[in-house]
Amino acid sequence: MRLLVVKLSSLGDVVHTFPALTDAAAALPGLDVDWAVEEAFAPVARLHPAVRRTISVPLRRLKKHPFAAWHSGEAAAVRRALGETRYDLVIDAQGLMKSALVAACANGPRHGFDRTSAREPLATLLYAETHHVPETEHMATRIRKLFAAALGYRLDRRPADTGLSPATSARAPYLVFLHGTTWPTKTWTREGWRALASHAAAEGLRVLLFAHGAAETARAQAIAEGLPAVELLPPQSLDTLAPLLQAAAGVVSVDTGLGHLAAAYGVPTLGLYGPTNPRLTGLFGARVRELPSTRACAPCEKARCRIAPDTRDGPPCLADLGAGAVWQALKALQAAPAVDKNRKSMAHEAGLPDR
Repeated sequence: MRLLVVKLSSLGDVVHTFPALTDAAAALPGLDVDWAVEEAFAPVARLHPAVRRTISVPLRRLKKHPFAAWHSGEAAAVRRALGETRYDLVIDAQGLMKSALVAACANGPRHGFDRTSAREPLATLLYAETHHVPETEHMATRIRKLFAAALGYRLDRRPADTGLSPATSARAPYLVFLHGTTWPTKTWTREGWRALASHAAAEGLRVLLFAHGAAETARAQAIAEGLPAVELLPPQSLDTLAPLLQAAAGVVSVDTGLGHLAAAYGVPTLGLYGPTNPRLTGLFGARVRELPSTRACAPCEKARCRIAPDTRDGPPCLADLGAGAVWQALKALQAAPAVDKNRKSMAHEAGLPDR
């Protein structure tokens, strides 16, 4: 059977599709999977062992310079790549107009969320068949249910499996701090990161920092200044970042895509959440924990803090988190057994104990 998956972005959303692919590959032996994805995230989509081919969609460039893309033949090349294979099924796992339009270029019957569960209901007009998967559970669980309904198999109580293998040897003696994110309100304080790095150094652990762009680089340099245990790495690609995350002894992350990738590898990953809600789009993996803000205004889902609108690093909802508490949470997570977050999610929906 030939399947085309359309999940264009973002990095976390791409990773949240992995458990559904693992389910499908186990339920349908010989399944042949192609994946239409934004070109920046194609290296991540290729990490899943069920994926035969990725079709890179330069969506940002097509939107920014549509006439140039048209005249260069780039848009036509994407249409050809999508239409050259006859697919038994096309699943739009994103539920947006842009993803539905990409799916419409493919050669095969299109399935997706129905009008009440798609993020953009108009997208459902482009599907041959829709499926009701209400937005009451984690996105990874919803995508698993969408795949099961579209492909005709039962999930029952199958444990969630991202399909990514953990490090084959003992984890390396370093932690990764993922401090970079697109919203100023998602950042933690530099002082918090520095104090956390001091805790790591006291236990003989190195700390790796990555940075993308001038603002992240400045923050990373400020975190690393005067701390010998902290190593600021040069700019990395997703191809080189993935194995560094895979081998880490632990990861502390704000709400950013690389945290989802670390969680998918089974690395003990601690998420710091302020303005966003981890229940629906948080970390998904066997060894994860989130520390959400306890403020009444959180989660606000805002990129600008109404309490401290000039904040650039560490809004009040995240500044409340002390380094000592974060360090103790990470240590407890490293020592705890793996947990099937998908089973907890299903139990929550059914009103059952999370056991």
